[in-house]
Order: sequence, then structure tokens, then C-alpha cells
Amino acid sequence: MAMYEHITQERVRYGFTDQMGYLYYGHYPLFYEIGRTEAMRDIGLSYSELESKHEIYMPVVSMEVKYLRPAFYDDLLTIKTQVRKLPDKFITFYTELFNPAGELINVGKVKLCFYDPKMKSVVMVPDYFIQEFRKYFE
Repeated sequence: MAMYEHITQERVRYGFTDQMGYLYYGHYPLFYEIGRTEAMRDIGLSYSELESKHEIYMPVVSMEVKYLRPAFYDDLLTIKTQVRKLPDKFITFYTELFNPAGELINVGKVKLCFYDPKMKSVVMVPDYFIQEFRKYFE
């Protein structure tokens, strides 16, 4: 199956936990964002450049979260991020979070669109953007 995959790690900060030391459920999407930001940077795309140079924004359209096991304060989580199909008007990032023991603890799916603020509308994926992904799907 042709796809793009990136792996990074991030530690659960104290401020992200509840009083029991569990990663608060509302903070899991922050780890998805870390994964997709680093994945895009890995292939030569950055959110800041998309916005400043190309004037394209990528707002979240939808998100699905599945909680399997808890993460705890100071856990070093492994974030696996995948793009399973070439983007068109949307790009979907699939994220799996693993605890230090290598157990799958959380699964997320985040769909974003490409938005042109001058036109005030959703646009097709820009050519320069898709070129960076295309090599993973050939």
C-alpha cells in the first residue's frame, strides 16, 4: 500500500495531565498536531511557509479519536503519522500513539482542507504541495 509515514516522539508534560497523572483526554489532539507538523516538515513543507509564502491555510474539518489505553505524566509517546492517499481538496492524517512499552494507546484521524483567505474559499491542493507527497504514492 503506497502511503507516506513519519514517526516522532513527544513527552507528556505535567500541565497536560489531570489530577490522577493521566494525559487529559482533550490534549490527545495536540499530539496529532505535533505528528502532522513534523511529518510535513520532514518532506519539506511547513505550516508557516504555507501561510506566509503561499497564503494557504489548512483548517481542521473533522477529527475522530479512539482512546484505547491511558498515557501518563512523563511518558515518552511515539507518534506515528500517515497520509494514506494523495490529497485533493482535503488531506487526512492518520495518527497512532504508542506508550513507552510500544503498546498502541490512541488512534486519531484528522481531515483538513486547503483554504485561500483571499478567495475566502476551500481550494484544491496546491501543485507544489502535492509534488512533495506524490513520490510516496508512485
